[in-house]
Amino acid sequence: MPSIRPRRSVLYMPGSNARALEKARSLPADSLILDLEDAVAPDAKDLARRQVAEAVTARGFGKREVIIRINALSTPWGEEDLVAAAAAAPDAILIPKVSAPGDLGIIEGKLGGASKEIAVWAMIETPKAILNIVPIAGAGGRLSAFVMGTNDLIKEIGGQHTRDRANLAGALGLSVLAARASDLAVIDGVYNDIQDSDGFNVSCQQARSFGFDGKTLIHPSQIEPCNRTFAPSPEEVISARELIAAFELPENRGKGAIKLDGRMVELLHAEIARRTVALADAIAALEAA
Repeated sequence: MPSIRPRRSVLYMPGSNARALEKARSLPADSLILDLEDAVAPDAKDLARRQVAEAVTARGFGKREVIIRINALSTPWGEEDLVAAAAAAPDAILIPKVSAPGDLGIIEGKLGGASKEIAVWAMIETPKAILNIVPIAGAGGRLSAFVMGTNDLIKEIGGQHTRDRANLAGALGLSVLAARASDLAVIDGVYNDIQDSDGFNVSCQQARSFGFDGKTLIHPSQIEPCNRTFAPSPEEVISARELIAAFELPENRGKGAIKLDGRMVELLHAEIARRTVALADAIAALEAA
């Protein structure tokens, strides 16, 4: 099984806030998005670019995955953002407003000389992106993850935010399916009300049920409950290990289905169990760092 990288909590940090960038080095988020786009006012774009580039170049984020979100290339800042991000060599560069495979092709061309270790993540936040989601997911190259921009999607469809997100269910489900079909990670959008912990927990549980790897966050207080929701529970891990062990018994090797604790389980359940254990082990290694 390929190695699994936990992406339970993916926290946005404004690139124009030097204190926030420093604080990010000690937060228990799996991934950090150092933001040059929505979280930064126009008159602070140049400052944010410089501070983020310096912070990433200096390293010091431990095992946390570091992503730089640039401004769109169509803006006055996007080209310089991309050059600076590529030079700083984060784990990934997050591209906003990706609506067609060609958008990623342009990025690939401009990153031609950059380190091959830099991945590309795509913001999925427009109706056109949802309608083109399968070819976008299959664009190949450096693309390794989708990040849902649910606030922008709601704005673009003229909708309203609802707790059950029924108006986004189609877009979310299609995005997860396309991501999995192309072996991409896929991260859910943010929850806007920092004070509404119950609503946030519901949103996390819903995102996990959809199949998302994790959720983007806007405040450090959201990290712990998000990490808890997207991690296998101790009971799940114990059950997974028992199931794997049962299939490895001499009398069960080669069987497609076996009886365990009064129920029939198949090889597909063993595959799910192995992923559960691999994720739990990866989380333990990350948290021990």
